[in-house]
Amino acid sequence: MSTAEIVPGSPVPPTQVKQDAMVIGLVGVAHAISHFFHMILAPLFPWIKEAFSLSYAELGLLMTVFFVISGIGQALSGFVVDKLGARTVLFFGISCLGFAALVLSSAQNYAMLLLGAMLAGVGNSVFHPSDYTLLNKRVSPARLGYAFSVHGISGNLGWAAAPVFLVTIAQFTTWRTALFCAAFLPFMVLTLLFIYRDLLHTDIVHPAHPHASAHTKEGVLDFLKLPAIWMCFGFFFMSAMALGGIQSFSAAGLRDLYGMSLNAATTAYTMFMLASACGMLLGGFLAARASHHDRIITLAFSLAGVFSLLLATGWSNTLMAIVLMAGIGFGSGIAGPSRDLLIRAATPKNATGRVYGIVYSGLDSGLAVAPLLFGAIMDGRHSSWVFICVGVFQVLTILTAVNVGGRTRALAAA
Repeated sequence: MSTAEIVPGSPVPPTQVKQDAMVIGLVGVAHAISHFFHMILAPLFPWIKEAFSLSYAELGLLMTVFFVISGIGQALSGFVVDKLGARTVLFFGISCLGFAALVLSSAQNYAMLLLGAMLAGVGNSVFHPSDYTLLNKRVSPARLGYAFSVHGISGNLGWAAAPVFLVTIAQFTTWRTALFCAAFLPFMVLTLLFIYRDLLHTDIVHPAHPHASAHTKEGVLDFLKLPAIWMCFGFFFMSAMALGGIQSFSAAGLRDLYGMSLNAATTAYTMFMLASACGMLLGGFLAARASHHDRIITLAFSLAGVFSLLLATGWSNTLMAIVLMAGIGFGSGIAGPSRDLLIRAATPKNATGRVYGIVYSGLDSGLAVAPLLFGAIMDGRHSSWVFICVGVFQVLTILTAVNVGGRTRALAAA
């Protein structure tokens, strides 16, 4: 099977359909295991807290360390992806996740927990630069909207599967056993990807002037001068702040505002995740047929922002609050595939890994900062402000998307 990259505008042979589906599926499985490891510790906090007599601040620091390491590594790993190829870097990241779970399962003190969180952060840092390089270079342009949709959905499924997998095993055995069992998952995925490694081959980017070191160094970093790249970073930071608020404190906020039971608040968050996956599915079809992706993002996040502000008022009952949470997730999900295509349009040629590494580090940055901000809001007993801030961050996300779309169209016209 040919491993040539897909050239936009070229005719797509019938065999390409099967190859596209295989690549999308393989990358989706890898992305799911990445998001699974976002939640490798949080569901087990009750057991870990008791085992090591930790405070909530110490538990929260584990997650902050994970996302800080991941954010820094993500910005750097894009350069490595462009130099060594996405497949090699992806295999390294998946291996790191497996070893991280083994370290965590055998941790004897807090320092080992921190080491495991750091190793997991290193592993997580490679996925977005590697995944998006593979999708952009190995999938037909006409199917990229669907590819980005599946990529987003697979991540949500990873988030949803982790608590069920870990808590179920921990309840019947121990938290160490749960983490030990989780360590096998990345190695199983790595085996699958290795079997189909030929589908994941991408050409390595070689400098145009290998003997002119100063010129080469400048060319490699030229993309950092583009305002659209930093607007994309801002887009991810703002959207991650909104997501981080929902993930960390929506359940606690709903219980304070609406007097919900823990089960009802958990159900609301579950509906947010399921609706987000449905939104991504619809968003993939919309993105594949649209050219102005910033407009889809504007409509989607406007919908989500309005629902967030309505939820903050506390006017509705428990059932309606759950529906509003689902509406926030649905709107956020629709924007996902268009977001990825918007970034692709702003990406210079042969800089896919570097660009996605930089802009997606905004995601980790937002997820690292959000628990600190929203935790302070909850400590101040301002539950409604959790959802007000979510809505504000979604509006700011719209502004960055419109800016990127406008700049990209202006450059294309020029």
